[in-house]
Amino acid sequence: MSLETTLDVHAADGYPLAARLYRPQGTAKGVVLLVSAMGVPQSFYAPLARWLAARGWAALSFDYRGMGDSRRGPLKALDVDLIGWAQRDCAALVEAARLQAPGKPLLWIGHSLGGQLPGLTPNIGRVDRIVTVAAGSGYWLENAWPLKRRAWLFWFVFAPILTPLFGYFPGKRLGMVGDLPAGVMRQWRRWCLHRDYAVGVEGQAVAQGFAAVRAPVLALGIEDDEMMSRRNTESLHGLYRGAAVALRRVAPAEHGLARIGHFGFFRKEHATTLWPRLIGPELAALEAEAPKPVESPAEAATSALP
Repeated sequence: MSLETTLDVHAADGYPLAARLYRPQGTAKGVVLLVSAMGVPQSFYAPLARWLAARGWAALSFDYRGMGDSRRGPLKALDVDLIGWAQRDCAALVEAARLQAPGKPLLWIGHSLGGQLPGLTPNIGRVDRIVTVAAGSGYWLENAWPLKRRAWLFWFVFAPILTPLFGYFPGKRLGMVGDLPAGVMRQWRRWCLHRDYAVGVEGQAVAQGFAAVRAPVLALGIEDDEMMSRRNTESLHGLYRGAAVALRRVAPAEHGLARIGHFGFFRKEHATTLWPRLIGPELAALEAEAPKPVESPAEAATSALP
């Protein structure tokens, strides 16, 4: 059983981000930061967070600014893009996670978009290990076939017409992704239309950010993912060239399952199948590593973003 608390984590620019902390009974072995997919609320990851807490790990989830419980005011008034989500929001949550268990390990579990943002998060060096789930580059011509059939209409009709018309992307009423800030949609579209994704659009600064990641990365590619193909997964994780990256394809049949798909990994029925087999070893590896020295409050403050 976990002790669950809602809290606001303030980014460096003062924006309050809605977060939820799941604490174990007793002293936490470490902290897991759960970083969401595009348009997916943090509540979706609650079953995994509770499973982690039951095993002695604190778990911290959050909504990006403008999304879920972090939506404050009209979305069309929000000026943010994907890089802002990483540099402000993810960076703030890394610092907040560190405070929950000083000197203990920190694991980043990123779903889809959440597996792309480590390379854009400036204080990612404070994370000890990274697990990405169903994460790929997003380049539309490499998408899995079920998505590729619809991608042309999405990127060349809906996104460029509806975003300026509404001042944000009204995906909720269309059943597509969800409502997104205009800056996020514009930048995401540019990335997805470029063969080299974010690096191809943003240049060397972003390439260097990905290359600067040193934490070991376990990339869980889902064999029956209807969105991300094997090539998408390989393209994204090839950017983490400074890290030890292990690519693992997860086939439903190998785990006695009929289907997993892009979203299925996080469903509570996998508490006895996928999570202990795939997340469990990462937790054990972190527990076995030497503890880090505990920072003073002043040292923690200097490691945060300006």
